[in-house]
Amino acid sequence: MRLITLALAALLLLIQYPLWLGKGGWLRVKDLEQQVEAAHDKNEELRGRNAKLDSEVRDLKDGTGAVEERARYELSMIKQNEIYVQILRKGQAAGDGVTPALPASEKPEKPARR
Repeated sequence: MRLITLALAALLLLIQYPLWLGKGGWLRVKDLEQQVEAAHDKNEELRGRNAKLDSEVRDLKDGTGAVEERARYELSMIKQNEIYVQILRKGQAAGDGVTPALPASEKPEKPARR
């Protein structure tokens, strides 16, 4: 009787091994599900970034507002028949030609429109 019990216990362990630790076992499936979930999260993040970039590209192709804004802030350009007004900080001479570096939190002033 004891031999049959040991044989059945060994058979039960042999049957359970593939279920838990085998190629298609529950632990492997759980690990793969976590990887799939992480990939879905990453894809959603990338979709959002792509939508933002697509919007910016469409705005640059179709609209002139973004191009004009970049030209004003980054290149200090003005439109024809506009008057440019520059506001100097304390201690800065009007003709010194040196523009102090602005901190990242400050944006340069927009040129005045006429």
